[in-house]
Amino acid sequence: MRFDVITIFPAMVRDALSAGVIGRAVERGTIDVRVHDLRDFTTDRHRVVDDVPYGGGPGMVLKPEPLFRALDAVRDEAAGTGGGTTRVLLTSPQGTVLTQAVVARLRTYDRLVLVCGRYEGIDERVRTRVDEEISIGDYVLSGGELPALVTIDAVSRLVPGVVGDEQSVVDESFSRGLLDYPHYTRPASLPETVTGGAALEVPEVLLSGHHADIRLWRRAQALRRTLERRPELLADAALDDEERALLRALSETTARTAGQDKA
Repeated sequence: MRFDVITIFPAMVRDALSAGVIGRAVERGTIDVRVHDLRDFTTDRHRVVDDVPYGGGPGMVLKPEPLFRALDAVRDEAAGTGGGTTRVLLTSPQGTVLTQAVVARLRTYDRLVLVCGRYEGIDERVRTRVDEEISIGDYVLSGGELPALVTIDAVSRLVPGVVGDEQSVVDESFSRGLLDYPHYTRPASLPETVTGGAALEVPEVLLSGHHADIRLWRRAQALRRTLERRPELLADAALDDEERALLRALSETTARTAGQDKA
């Protein structure tokens, strides 16, 4: 899978993609990431990419001509390499919120082109070349580079060979509409001198070696966390019969506890 990023801060994107799981995937050629400096598509000697907004107001707006040229160049390069399915994304607080379902849909394309906004935004006319706007949350950032990096990371994890243990991707939070279960590693016991409070132990079931019990515990914990922290997710979660039974039991326990607290 290929990603093309159009930005005025190419080093910011390249540096962030040079390490970790995504960096290794780029090195192996499992994914292909091309970063395009928007200033390379200007025609003036000062390489200006922004201008004041028509109608007045604060801030600056990214000019349309460099963006159109950059998109033309990316399109023409795709055509020369056989193309494939491409989707042009604009990172914007006005866009579709990036969820795991959206990530899975974006993974179905062969190529994603990410246009990173800056300043007050981009010239509105550039949106005629954008297929979809993507937001990573209801807040405003200084620019679109961080949302672009988040999108690349999330989508890349679904590409076979990017994550070493592909089962970990299946079990991650949101993959099935649930939050993930708790994870523990060695040592099994942490004394008060380490925690600064009470001694903390790994749940006994995880030390038991009984795989069926561990599997059931993890399922119950994933449901418990989702019920406590993000109950709205349960409306659309893909639960099997066992999980529905566990959820009913958890809900009944939660209701009884709440009733006792009120009493």
